[in-house]
Amino acid sequence: MNLQLGRNIYGLAAIVYGVITLFWHQINSLGNISNPEILVFIIGVVEIIGGLTLQWQKTLRIGALTLIAVHFIFLFYLVPFIYEMPLDYSNWGNFFQEFSIVLGSLIVFVSNIQSDTEKRIKISRAAYTCYGICVFSYSLYQLFYLSYTAGLVPKWIPPGQMFWAVTTSVAFALAAVAILSGRSALLASRLLTSMFICFCLLVWLPASIINPYDLSNWYGNADTLAVAGSAWIVADLLSQQKIILLQLPFGRIRTERKEV
Repeated sequence: MNLQLGRNIYGLAAIVYGVITLFWHQINSLGNISNPEILVFIIGVVEIIGGLTLQWQKTLRIGALTLIAVHFIFLFYLVPFIYEMPLDYSNWGNFFQEFSIVLGSLIVFVSNIQSDTEKRIKISRAAYTCYGICVFSYSLYQLFYLSYTAGLVPKWIPPGQMFWAVTTSVAFALAAVAILSGRSALLASRLLTSMFICFCLLVWLPASIINPYDLSNWYGNADTLAVAGSAWIVADLLSQQKIILLQLPFGRIRTERKEV
């Protein structure tokens, strides 16, 4: 099976991340580290290579594995913060966001393995379920930090910043329910992708133009593009497989038949 546009967007996000890392000489996900020059260069180059190789069918498995490795480093870096401050949900939110990016690469890699269909289905199902949990985390993160979320919404968008902060939080929760239950999962994943793209176009891209010297704005673009790519990959997975096995919350398996 060949995942198309989702992996292309995901790869583009990796390229953007690599370029930003090399240009700013800083790795946002790792914070302040001693003697970062060599690590910054390696991460930046690897991100670009991973993003580029993800664009072609012959090299996409190499690209997927490369990006899995890089983002696993970022993922494990966040674990000590959760251990030290388990009640601070910002640490959990960052973890699940990074985890969703890892899952995007994993789904691309597993979906392009030709042999051992049973193992591929099991891994894809597990990654799919974990992705639904990550989406639910998006909702919790926004609700816990509702004022911050509202502050990111452009003031010119009616009817108001708080309205869209609450609405998008509810939308995340509904998308998570749809993905985990298998009910309207394809529609939910497509709408989720569209919402992330709107975040990028309406929030982070204008912020980068207004304040181009703020590194967090540029990483906001890259991160949002990456999670949009992951959501698109899930939508591609749901739309292109003839038979999709979904693990439901109570352990039941439901089979959906899809036309390719």
